[in-house]
Amino acid sequence: MSGRVEGKVAFVTGAARGQGRSHALRLAEEGADIIAVDIAAQVDSVPYPMSTPADLAETVKQVEALDRRIVAQQADVRDFDALASAVADGVAQLGRLDIVSANAGIASYGPADELPEQTWQDMIDTNLTGVWHAAKAAIPHIRAGGHGGSIVLTSSTAGLMALPNLAHYVAAKHGVVGLMRTLALELAPDFIRVNSVHPTGVNTPMVQNEASMRLFLPDVANPTQEQYGEVMGSLNALPIPWVDPRDISNAVLFLASDEARYITGITLPVDAGSLIK
Repeated sequence: MSGRVEGKVAFVTGAARGQGRSHALRLAEEGADIIAVDIAAQVDSVPYPMSTPADLAETVKQVEALDRRIVAQQADVRDFDALASAVADGVAQLGRLDIVSANAGIASYGPADELPEQTWQDMIDTNLTGVWHAAKAAIPHIRAGGHGGSIVLTSSTAGLMALPNLAHYVAAKHGVVGLMRTLALELAPDFIRVNSVHPTGVNTPMVQNEASMRLFLPDVANPTQEQYGEVMGSLNALPIPWVDPRDISNAVLFLASDEARYITGITLPVDAGSLIK
């Protein structure tokens, strides 16, 4: 039995770990070959350790273990030329491009009136401009194939609601929704569908770190994982503290597959009911 994206090629940003690695693996499980990019380096304004070249190498190893091809490169989504080069190289090696998962993102925290200028700029450049760069680099290759495609932009529940101490993140993720809707209109004549996914907290290093714990437990000197889980769970309607990366990957896979062939321009929450709280 063939996979749900058998014979297709998917471009995944932020693929070294977390949701990006999970998306790459889930698409590979269902038959796709992968073009993977990640900065695999630290951004100074990000208050937790980011991915490494070793993480990206592990993604390559795991995709190849599924007997799929993968072309992986270090590239910063803030650098369009580097990203476009990585996509072009991947298409040259793998022969086509059908799917985009514009997933790369960062988090940082602080009241809006206290955010350093560079912290704001890094956020917008990565979480919004970087998403545009991923789509911009990919669109000519999908169009060239002449058989349509699917672009899935990773936003957040913060792309559909407000959260304190995250003004720059909320602004970027709301911007992703506007970008998605515009791209969906512009690309519809080419049968390229564009949608966004909106996770609640996901069990990845972006959520599981001391800075994030202190954001949600500011009055606790030494917050525990149990305390953190309780406060995170209070944000969701379903009685869970966070979802797993694979839960988001399943949504990405659905939107990438022919099962969603007439779905475009939607915001798909995978949020344990947090948006109805």
